[in-house]
Amino acid sequence: MPAIGYARVSTTEQCLDLQLDALRKAGCERIEKDNGISGNTTSRPGLDAALKALQPGDTLVVWRLDRLGRSLPHLIEVIAELKARDVQFKSVTESIDTSTASGELIFHIFCSLAQFERRLIKERVTAGLKAAKARGQHLGRRPSLTPSQVAHAKELRDQGKSLREIGRIFRVSYMSVSRALEAA
Repeated sequence: MPAIGYARVSTTEQCLDLQLDALRKAGCERIEKDNGISGNTTSRPGLDAALKALQPGDTLVVWRLDRLGRSLPHLIEVIAELKARDVQFKSVTESIDTSTASGELIFHIFCSLAQFERRLIKERVTAGLKAAKARGQHLGRRPSLTPSQVAHAKELRDQGKSLREIGRIFRVSYMSVSRALEAA
C-alpha cells in the first residue's frame, strides 16, 4: 500500500526537515512539499500534486493534522474526497489512521478541537482589540503624515500645489496626502 507524504511550512524561514524525516520514517515513498504557504490556502501546489498522485489503496500521510489544513470544513472535505477515492489518511503526530473506525472518529474529534481552539483565539483577539479601542488606542498603521504635516499640506494645497507635489515633499504617495486632507 503506497504512502505519499505531504509537508508544509507557512513561511520560507521555517524548515521542513522535521516533517520530512517523520514522513520518511512513516514509509512515504514520495513526499510533496509546500514552502511558505499558509494552511488557510486551500489550493497549494504541493498538496494538489499529492492529491493528484494518490491512487485507490494509497495513503496520504502528514506529520500533523494542521499541515493539511486549518479549517475544519476544508479538512473534512479533503478526507471525504480521499475516502470516496478509496484513499486512506494518516497523521503521524496525532496517530490518526482513517483506515479504522476509531481513527476516523479521532480525526473528527481532533478537527473539532482544532476549530474550537482557533475560534477561541479569534474571540480573544477581537475582545482585546475592542478593549484597546475603548481605551482610545489607535489600531492599525500609523498615519503617514503627522498633524503638523497635514496642516502644512493644507497650506500647500491652498497655494495651488498638486497632491503629487505635496506627496514628494513629505515622501509619501499622493493618495496618502489625499486621504490625510480628506480626513482633516
